[in-house]
Amino acid sequence: MSNNTKGTIGVTSDNIFPIIKKFLYSDHEIFLRELVSNAVDATQKLKTLASVGDFKGELGDLTVRISIDKKKKTISVSDKGIGMTAEEIERYINQIAFSGAEEFVEKYKNDAQSIIGHFGLGFYSAFMVSEKVEIFTQSYQENAPAMHWSCKGDPEFTLKETIKSERGTDIVLHIDKDNEDFLEEQKITELLHKYCRFLPVEIAFGKKKEWKDGKEVETDEDNIINDTQPLWTRKPANLTDEDYAKFYRDLYPMADEPLFHIHLNVDFPFNLTGVLYFPKIKNNFEIQRNKIQLYCNQVFVTDAVENIVPEYLTLLNGVIDSPDIPLNVSRSYLQSDQNVKKISSHITKKVADRLAEIFKNDRPQFEEKWNDLKIFIQYGMLSDEKFYERAEKFALLTNTDGKLFTFEEYKDLIAENQKDKDGTLIYLYATNADGQYTYINAAKAKGYDVLLMDGQLDIHAIGQMEQKFEKSRFVRVDSDVVEKLIVKSDVSEVNLADNQRDALIDIFNSALPKQDKTNFIVTFENLGAAANPVFITQNEFMRRMKDMSALGGGMYSFYGDMPDSFALVVNATHPLVENILKNQQEICDEKVAPFISQIAENQKNIDEIDERNKSKKYDEIPQEDKTSKEELRKKIEDLKAEKRQIYADYVAENKQVGQLVDLALLANNMLKGEALANFVKRSVEMM
Repeated sequence: MSNNTKGTIGVTSDNIFPIIKKFLYSDHEIFLRELVSNAVDATQKLKTLASVGDFKGELGDLTVRISIDKKKKTISVSDKGIGMTAEEIERYINQIAFSGAEEFVEKYKNDAQSIIGHFGLGFYSAFMVSEKVEIFTQSYQENAPAMHWSCKGDPEFTLKETIKSERGTDIVLHIDKDNEDFLEEQKITELLHKYCRFLPVEIAFGKKKEWKDGKEVETDEDNIINDTQPLWTRKPANLTDEDYAKFYRDLYPMADEPLFHIHLNVDFPFNLTGVLYFPKIKNNFEIQRNKIQLYCNQVFVTDAVENIVPEYLTLLNGVIDSPDIPLNVSRSYLQSDQNVKKISSHITKKVADRLAEIFKNDRPQFEEKWNDLKIFIQYGMLSDEKFYERAEKFALLTNTDGKLFTFEEYKDLIAENQKDKDGTLIYLYATNADGQYTYINAAKAKGYDVLLMDGQLDIHAIGQMEQKFEKSRFVRVDSDVVEKLIVKSDVSEVNLADNQRDALIDIFNSALPKQDKTNFIVTFENLGAAANPVFITQNEFMRRMKDMSALGGGMYSFYGDMPDSFALVVNATHPLVENILKNQQEICDEKVAPFISQIAENQKNIDEIDERNKSKKYDEIPQEDKTSKEELRKKIEDLKAEKRQIYADYVAENKQVGQLVDLALLANNMLKGEALANFVKRSVEMM
């Protein structure tokens, strides 16, 4: 072709440039990454040609240079790579092939990354910020004239011969008025640091500066902004722990020191390098996400790597670099395919293998860091069946004495003493060592061991372990009286007459606090004189469902709206309870007897109405019977209320009942505010 040409860029529509401007505007900063990456590619191609003997000239200084001219409002990206001939400009710059602008816009208008990458438009990202783009290029090929290409953001271009003193390519962007912030040195520095800090060819942006005579002045030394041999590209054998620690500090200057690291170095069946770190994970692990940086041949792509690694591994920090992760040319559009799945699976295996290695070779160190590793390992085990299979050998359980056990070790520890009468192995656990101290102590007195499960994901882990462990069940230590946590034999029934049971229920109910969304049910057990007279327990199933609701909602949200339900367990064989029963009989029996009699009489009348209407449908029951039954029920409720008031008056005089209830509340960390103050006052008065 002629070396002095005017023409039209080979697209099927005139609106390619408005499309680029409009739909890529939100991602316009990637223009610098694209142009610098292209410059690095051109440089590396020249190195390859030289290494195989196809280029015999001097390589010379191969530094890629970025410069700003504020007066001319230009940004230049210059390399000394292979350059382009006129034919190559025609092939790589002028011919953009795609089918139909309408189809193009409709299909990709919501996906900026696809617009660039799917059609090989990396170079054209320059038009997102420019009103005109120029190329000055000199091919490495002998006798090829230097060329000047120019375009003002429409399909018209000019291509002509020019004079250029050195091999390589200069891209000159004439920045438009809407993007003049890119002419600021600080802005370009930030973008180079974000996208180009580990590129394999030196990138220079201006000169280094130093303070001299009270002001900052430029030196003659290039300001190289990148490390061409980042740590993950080097052999682990040549690296020290301090090298890994320094690299982590460079990546995350404000972070705590990491726990461990893993160096990835795979060349078959795919190419993958990188270094992953286990950070000290905070309680709110959500804020730890997006700390893995994905690179493609040392070019930064993204820190949103959910498509590359399993979700739970996004808690890790570090770098992954792979040319085999399918990206479009913009180096940003991730596509899920078999390679991605293989890479994800391999990373999972490497992480598990590294943890297993540390556990095997230095268990004391592993245990020391368990509290920091725990949430990560649990998240992985809950999320990935294969990870669970690998991790169950080194995942640990901690008891309330601070000792750590593997799953198998703990099973052996409790196997003899903690099986119930049906042979089910009972894992007792507490969620608060201080708040549940009384219950833990009672369990230990029986010779039981108690796990401490106070982690963020422990409630989910318990559910998983119950499914995985054979014939096993987890029971919270405060979910019942200690005699019933692990039922060894049939428990003897409580020998209380109905009127005695009803009296104690009314007495203890009147001493219980009235709290919003909290219900108490009075129950009875034969626990003997050695046990406490009154306990508070919470049903294991309901409490666990409410805990799950608080953590994750979803299918458990129904339980979150339900009131908390506790059992006030009265030890019917304790001397104090027996004394209360005897004392109330002396004081209350005569007073409540008429009410009990009237309640029984009214209930008898209701039963008679039900008996004569038992074969009838509701609509067939005489209205007179319906009305009578309603009136009788109302009388019963009124009589019960008066009876309860007698017992309430008794409790008001008998401080012992309130003291027992408050002691039970206090043991369960449920006595607070005014109720606690009243308890202290009453305690002093009773002493």
